[in-house]
Amino acid sequence: MNSSPIPESDLLKQILEPLLEDFRYWFERSQDLLEREKLEFMSEVEQSTLLQKVRNAQQEVNSATSLFNLTGQQVGIDVQAMMPWHSLLMECQAVGMRYRQTKQT
Repeated sequence: MNSSPIPESDLLKQILEPLLEDFRYWFERSQDLLEREKLEFMSEVEQSTLLQKVRNAQQEVNSATSLFNLTGQQVGIDVQAMMPWHSLLMECQAVGMRYRQTKQT
């Protein structure tokens, strides 16, 4: 069995690339929902504020992705920098679930 360690750059690519892609995908879906629908369970201000947070996070993720790609996948992203994205993603997921629940009734 081959027990040689994975080079750091390969490990970054295997982990970070799909993670960034997930953030981009889910923020895009959230943006679409927030722009397309009037969410009855949120005020206009709450919905607009959440949409702006999503747009800002998208710009940050896109910048991080560009930096990652421009360095040939040689640079990582601090976990502390990703924590706000994760929190926002969880907030968007809760909004999406609530939206689907209101559409079922």
